[in-house]
Amino acid sequence: MAAGALALVLHAHLPYVRSREPGSLEEDWFFQALVESYLPLLGMLERSRQRRGVTPRLTMGLSPTLLSLLTDPLLLERFSPWVEQRCLLLQRASPEEQPAAEQLLAHFRQQLKAFKGFGKQPLRGFIALQKAGVLDLLTCSATHGYLPLLRDPPQAVRAQLRTAVREHERLIGQAPTGIWLPECAYYEGLDQELANAGLRYAVLDAHGLLHALPRPRYGVYAPICSPASVAFFARDSDATLPVWSASDGYPGDASYREFHRDLGWDLPETELQAAGIHSRRPLGLKLRRVSGADCPLNYKLPYDPTAAAETVARHAGAYGADRLKQLQSLGAAMGRPALLVAPFDAELFGHWWFEGPQFLEQLFQQGAAAGLQFTTLRQSLAAEPQLQVCRPSPSSWGQGGYHSYWLSKSNAWVVPNWHRASLAMVEASGREKGQRDRDPQRQRLLAQAGRELLLAQSSDWSFILRAGTTTELAKERIQRHLNRFWRLLEALKPGQGRSGEGHDAQGHDAQGLSDKERSWLLAVEAEDNLFPLIKPDDWT
Repeated sequence: MAAGALALVLHAHLPYVRSREPGSLEEDWFFQALVESYLPLLGMLERSRQRRGVTPRLTMGLSPTLLSLLTDPLLLERFSPWVEQRCLLLQRASPEEQPAAEQLLAHFRQQLKAFKGFGKQPLRGFIALQKAGVLDLLTCSATHGYLPLLRDPPQAVRAQLRTAVREHERLIGQAPTGIWLPECAYYEGLDQELANAGLRYAVLDAHGLLHALPRPRYGVYAPICSPASVAFFARDSDATLPVWSASDGYPGDASYREFHRDLGWDLPETELQAAGIHSRRPLGLKLRRVSGADCPLNYKLPYDPTAAAETVARHAGAYGADRLKQLQSLGAAMGRPALLVAPFDAELFGHWWFEGPQFLEQLFQQGAAAGLQFTTLRQSLAAEPQLQVCRPSPSSWGQGGYHSYWLSKSNAWVVPNWHRASLAMVEASGREKGQRDRDPQRQRLLAQAGRELLLAQSSDWSFILRAGTTTELAKERIQRHLNRFWRLLEALKPGQGRSGEGHDAQGHDAQGLSDKERSWLLAVEAEDNLFPLIKPDDWT
């Protein structure tokens, strides 16, 4: 009997950062994640599956907003020039940084080649790996809305889930059966909403299972089944801490690439402006190494790719050996194979921890040689003949573990705004149900109102407000989408429309929109143009 298996789970997500104007900070978020995480992870998995004796298995969530970015023609056309711009800036590295600059330049060229190899459609790579049995692709809520704070009215949660499932099926080609719950957050009764949306399994933090009723007999080392027939897996801290912790884990090693030191801060402004960059910010051009926890940023040593590669191989071997030992001990104690679930943000691998994709590649290779088994959440469920029925505990991951990070003095003000807007959307959807079937214009207004409401509910902005980083950006995003939402609903109020066709003397059409309002609506639809299959009926 096998000792058990390791299920690595990555959650890939970005908020909807599409902009009609190139060069924004938010656009940088997407392009950096693409060149540092998503494309390298695809390359790593493809190389691993072609290596004899290696069987890579990975569960990966792709949020609906990220799917929208990965398939957006405007953004994807801008990606290559963005990479080329950074390749030019690498020529300005100092002589002592040349080995690191040459390695990073080769990395950029490799990822750009892979991007073009996918026909500038990187989502094709994920779909192909799912078909090959390497990936198990999960969805998320539509805009990563923090579901415990959206549950009143319940239609707000249903719209987040059903929009997500619909978008996943449209772009991936098959409906998802698993979901990465935003921030792994759970509340009592959410399992029924998941089941109603066709979702059958999800991941929680450890206390979501450990405090379940009744207590799971195998703790976090086997999935449970909720009363609504949804399976829940729990994070194992022993399998995650060495990988995600910069202070106690691998990413803080002195030989790894330093995240915070960047040519965007080091180069003179004149050189940045000459390259077309008109504001100082991180550019993804990092040529220094950690050099030690106490080393000041200005004194970081040049990055040595060879030394980092040697450290990666050592860390991957140690991690794999520890997991195999852990599984053997658990299997003996449980009298059955154990399951270790190790969930992470996908962007940890490559973006935050540059060597992360190399670590996974080494882990698959060395783990296979040592007898470590890898699995996906879907595969592990297929192998489970019976699950214990338990009610999961309300929980979340992150600081506090019970929603406090997303309900603090810095961000609690947005919750009543979500509540008021959601109630208004429910009311408008019910009121308009008969009219919009006969009037495509009203359907169009209500559909766009739904998009703006979903975008305003993104947990990313609440996280930024709590973290205290780009708070003005987060406030502006929330207010922008809420203002657009209320303006769209105002156009749908009873009495706003006019009977008949054509335009009146003031330039209003039959719906009551002036020429200026129609131009505004077209601009909003062009900017926030995700979720083409959105259904206002999800809010009724």
